Amino acid sequence: MNSKANVTGWADVCAVSDVIRGTGVAARINGAQVALFNTEDGFFALGNHDPFSDANVLARGILGDIGGKLVVASPVYKQHFCLHTGICLEDMAVHVPTWPVTVRDGRVLVAQQPSAQ
Repeated sequence: MNSKANVTGWADVCAVSDVIRGTGVAARINGAQVALFNTEDGFFALGNHDPFSDANVLARGILGDIGGKLVVASPVYKQHFCLHTGICLEDMAVHVPTWPVTVRDGRVLVAQQPSAQ
């Protein structure tokens, strides 16, 4: 998905109904690949690049919960990344960037820049 720029620093990525709950999609925001997930707890956005496999695949990962942390498992080597922080549960020295997400008028908006880590 290519996002449309929004004047307030948010990218209009898609309609809420475009992402089935429990799945993810990839979007490009300011040249960065972002994995956008629709969960029971709302929408989350992480960098789509899996640092272990060096592939842009996290949007295709499986969502789950490990020890009370909402995670996505990479479809390649199965490392788990926390959707709130981007930290890898198997190697806490490794993380992927996270982006703030909001929903307005049935549209999913992702911040133009990732959160400061």
